[in-house]
Amino acid sequence: MNTPLPSTAPLGRGTPNVDRAAFRAVRRKAALRALLLAVPLLVFLLATFVGPIASLLSRSVQNPEVRHGMPQLTAALASWNGAGVPDEPVFAALAHDLKDAAESGDLGNIARRMNFSQPEFRSLLFKTARAARSQTPAQWKPALVDLDARWNDPQTWRLLQRASLSPTPDYLLNAVDATIAPDGSIAPVPADSAVYRAAFLRTVAIGATVTVLCLLFGYPVAYLLATLPDKQSSRLMLFVIVPFWTSLLVRTTAWYVLLQPGGVINSLLMSVGLVSHPVPLIFNRTGVLIGMTHILLPYMILAIYSVMKNVSPSYMRAAQSLGAHPAVAFVRVYIPQTLPGVGAGCFLVFVLALGYYITPALLGGAGDEMISQLIASQTNEQLNWGLAGALSLYLVAFTAVFYFIFNRLVGIDRLRFG
Repeated sequence: MNTPLPSTAPLGRGTPNVDRAAFRAVRRKAALRALLLAVPLLVFLLATFVGPIASLLSRSVQNPEVRHGMPQLTAALASWNGAGVPDEPVFAALAHDLKDAAESGDLGNIARRMNFSQPEFRSLLFKTARAARSQTPAQWKPALVDLDARWNDPQTWRLLQRASLSPTPDYLLNAVDATIAPDGSIAPVPADSAVYRAAFLRTVAIGATVTVLCLLFGYPVAYLLATLPDKQSSRLMLFVIVPFWTSLLVRTTAWYVLLQPGGVINSLLMSVGLVSHPVPLIFNRTGVLIGMTHILLPYMILAIYSVMKNVSPSYMRAAQSLGAHPAVAFVRVYIPQTLPGVGAGCFLVFVLALGYYITPALLGGAGDEMISQLIASQTNEQLNWGLAGALSLYLVAFTAVFYFIFNRLVGIDRLRFG
């Protein structure tokens, strides 16, 4: 007796329910198997990429030092209306918490946090903590006011009250050179203390300039690689890919040697008589632009080349056969077809330029400090993770806004590689 073979007809209305159910079960098993294979990678990305970034960004609104290290003072200041100097219970809570914080080792973190709000607050807290550990007066308010007149200043207590609030907008405001005024309104910081808004504008300006330079230099190179025969194009492509095999620090250091006053470039210019004295090419904006353009240029070339390679030359021939001048055909027929690659290259270069650190640090001067350098300074030197998180949050938000705007203009999400 012959066993009937399973039907190979397409699944449709005439397919038995059993076959459709079996087909769906097989598809579910395949999807589950693919998901299980991807789980280790997802866990790795969450642990090493998403998690640290989310942790840093969350610090932009966290304010745990005073709240956790001085719980009694936090509770006492919660009911204070901010007018005048607090009463004796608040002073007593301050003395008790400072004594406990000094014994537990939390005083250093509290003092560092308060120093962000007002310089020399650290010395005030340590001096008061020593007094709190060495004496027990009947009334803490007159004792602390006699110890330091700043305890009789309402602004000192307002700063402590703001530092005890969590979440807080303070870091987000500081990152755009703003602060909370005594009356509760948002006010700009003094002009001599404003740093971050100018740094954001400088970062955008440098990133945009590098993007334009990479586009001007990269588009002709990509066109040459896309129109040459495959054998010659592959050989020239090595010159574009080889820089990826060289360390970023090595390439930046090489420009440091080439651009300095006694370097190769200035020596060559002076030897041929083009200049009589060294041209300032380093520790200024010129050095930053040269170094960043050299490093980011391959990204622009590869992004544009991937699109140009798929543009058929028949379009140009058709336009010229209809009477169009080659230059007109290039501008009106060829360039529009390469805009997705241009958009992808500009977006990639611009985003990478926004976060550059090593090149501006080595080749730039005092007026070329970018946001990435300020973030590094806040984390490594100032240990102000809250402000570093706020600066990072603004940088991420700006990058996202730029992506949506640029995608709206040129449609980089429709780019196809290959």
